[in-house]
Amino acid sequence: MDDLAEFKHTYFQECEELLADLEGQLTALQDGETDDEILHAAFRAIHSIKGGAGAFGFTQLVGFAHVFETVLDQMREHRLETSGPNVALLIRAGDVLADLVVAAQNDETLPDDFGRELLESLHELAGTKAEGEEENADDVFDDIDFGGPDEGGESAGDQESDISAQMREVKIEFAPTPQLFHRANDPLILLRELKSLGTLEIEVDSSRLPALEDIEADGSYLTWRFTLTTSASDEAIRGVFEFVLDDCKLDIENHDAVAEQGTEETAPEENQAAEPVAPVAPAPQPQEEAAIGGSATKAAADNKIAADNKTVADKKPPASIRVDLERIDRLVNMVGELVITQAMLSEQISQLSVTEQASLLHGVETLALQMRELQESVMSIRAQPVKSVFSRMARLVRELSCSLNKEAKLVITGETTEVDKTVIEELSDPLTHMIRNSMDHGLETPAEREQAGKAREGIIQLTAEHRNGKIVISVSDNGRGINREKVLKKATEKGLTSADARPSDDEIDNLILLPGFSTADQVSDVSGRGVGMDVVVRKIQNMGGRIGITSVPGESSRFSLTLPLTLAVLDGMIISIGHEFFIIPITSIVESLRPDNGAIHELAGGGEVLAIRGGFIKLIHLARLFGLEHRSGHTSERLVVVVETGASDPIGLVVDELVEQQQVVIKSLESNYRRVQGVAGATILGNGMVALILDVDGVCAMSAPAHSSMVETRSLESAEMLQ
Repeated sequence: MDDLAEFKHTYFQECEELLADLEGQLTALQDGETDDEILHAAFRAIHSIKGGAGAFGFTQLVGFAHVFETVLDQMREHRLETSGPNVALLIRAGDVLADLVVAAQNDETLPDDFGRELLESLHELAGTKAEGEEENADDVFDDIDFGGPDEGGESAGDQESDISAQMREVKIEFAPTPQLFHRANDPLILLRELKSLGTLEIEVDSSRLPALEDIEADGSYLTWRFTLTTSASDEAIRGVFEFVLDDCKLDIENHDAVAEQGTEETAPEENQAAEPVAPVAPAPQPQEEAAIGGSATKAAADNKIAADNKTVADKKPPASIRVDLERIDRLVNMVGELVITQAMLSEQISQLSVTEQASLLHGVETLALQMRELQESVMSIRAQPVKSVFSRMARLVRELSCSLNKEAKLVITGETTEVDKTVIEELSDPLTHMIRNSMDHGLETPAEREQAGKAREGIIQLTAEHRNGKIVISVSDNGRGINREKVLKKATEKGLTSADARPSDDEIDNLILLPGFSTADQVSDVSGRGVGMDVVVRKIQNMGGRIGITSVPGESSRFSLTLPLTLAVLDGMIISIGHEFFIIPITSIVESLRPDNGAIHELAGGGEVLAIRGGFIKLIHLARLFGLEHRSGHTSERLVVVVETGASDPIGLVVDELVEQQQVVIKSLESNYRRVQGVAGATILGNGMVALILDVDGVCAMSAPAHSSMVETRSLESAEMLQ
């Protein structure tokens, strides 16, 4: 087994985030943004990927990242323009870099000429030579004699005579703090990076090194002094230490150019991240340390280290750690069980006398508040922005644009919207299929768009927002819309609907979500096999969500995913129907009321509506839907809970009683039983009973006329489940 497997796993996790960030920065450049910070952020991403790759010996990845980094560095220094062709080249380079990372992660050996054409284009753009690049990449990671000057440490750039007149001498003092090691940084990688900039002489100051028995495993006792002869810019030198500035003390001094008259002109460069390292006294000889017991020297060193650590701790941002999702899931489950136990305790002592057991009741109320705070804190650990998924879609749009010969631009909004990690992990496939559908079926070719009076370039919008306690993700395009006549014809040919059917526009639109359905005239790499949108439906339904479609022929199409923010907990209203209890998510509830008899109207085709504030809302009797019995007879003797739905106007759910509001732990019904429409999950109440959590959108769909023939079957399922 690879001894570095755990570290590699962490590295590739970081690469995924860095590549997503790089994608976003390059897309911003492509959109015409000119902020220098965009280039700095892109450079930092490449630099981090390159540094980790060097630590694990991924030389092919290092070599490509090195040239990529050089181009970005020249753009940062405004020696290269961020023009359209140049940015397009960077975006292609980002794709190749991602492929190299995946190959390294899977231990795949790519051909030596993989990406060579693009690499040569980067060399040409940067004005560097492509020949011998592999040797240059290897030179970055040559061994260093850390005991003294490095005689053979010249990089390829130092060997070019035409820049010898610009060589200068730079003095650097570098003292890492313990925090640098806590963040898994390795000073040796920094030294190798520094060596690649020129001829490097190295001195190690070990004066703070205590006796062996006093060494702490996470301590930092060494200081390095470097003399670098280089033609590199100040920014390039500082860039070596860019990611550890908060975790070290750094002092950089620039001396005169080596090839000039030997005049001594010092140009110290300020280090804004930390103060210069104070000169360190020579290390005591063994005899001296033995004579004084090492106590004074050790005490002084410990005091200095403590002071250094406090200074760094005051300056650095809050630290972060990586934790396996499985551990967090176990923590969430345990907190969920605690919430259930707390609810049971509250239920059992609710009958106690307030006067006689006041302190006990107060303690339980305090416990309930603390449990809610604990649960919210634990759940926030799993919350992540959808940016990690959204950023991957830009590359997909570019690839599809090339393969379909279409011009398209992806516009992303709401990428900072946070949602549970488990939801994010399930979003990639649905979004991929939806964007492929928009690119292939939605957007027209440039010629067709011009003929229709539109811009040649189509727009695909990917948005995310919080709405009614859920997250709504939409994929829309300004293309041709859904050709309902063609869809209905294809559905009839495939036997998905009868020839004499007269479905509504919404029902026709939803036909494209059926398995095996496709309007493509021929099978291609992108579509035509009828596999895609039904995958989206299954994924979304498995997460307790719904998908909605809106389309304007000739203008646009929109696919909206409505998903729960978390798959673990929710605030719900406990309602009763007969002797059974159900949970309605609080975020779906608008109001509850007891209707007047005169406000309820029966419809000719069956069903009832409620007149409320000058309008009408549809009433759904949950007892009839689930095959249960009400406690009372007429609707006016019951309660109506008005709820919002994602696909239609508000509806009224007819129930017997509102019991109480409570935060409940969601237990998967599908994994423990099977999927039942109208039910999002289950929970355990304080009295130990199981209550079903209603899926409001599913309940609305069940009550639609098209579902009337299946209501009896579903009612039997629900009744069987409650027994």
